[in-house]
Amino acid sequence: MDSDPVFRALADASRRQLLDRLHEHNGQTLGELCRGIEMTRQAVAKHLAILAAANLVAWQRQGREKRHFINPVAIREIAERWVSKFEQPRLHALAALKQNLEGEHHD
Repeated sequence: MDSDPVFRALADASRRQLLDRLHEHNGQTLGELCRGIEMTRQAVAKHLAILAAANLVAWQRQGREKRHFINPVAIREIAERWVSKFEQPRLHALAALKQNLEGEHHD
C-alpha cells in the first residue's frame, strides 16, 4: 500500500471529520454528509473523492443514491503498518513487568 495518498488525505481536518461521521453512521449519501457541516456540497464531494482516491472511502449505488462507506481494510493496513509497530515495545515492557511482579509474588 502506498501510504502517501492516505496520509495526505488524513492530513486534512475536514476529511477526518467526514471519516468520523461515516464511522458514526456508515453508508451515508452526500446530502446526509453535508447536513450540519460548515462546507459546501461541492467541497464535501471533493473531500470524498480524495478519500476514495486514497482507498479510505468506497461508494456504492443503491437505486438513485450513492452511499459512502469507510474502507476498513485500508484503515487496518494503516494500523498494522504505523500504529502497531509503536505499540509492540510498550506491550513487551508491560509483559516483562507483569512477569517480574508475578515472580516477586511467588517467591
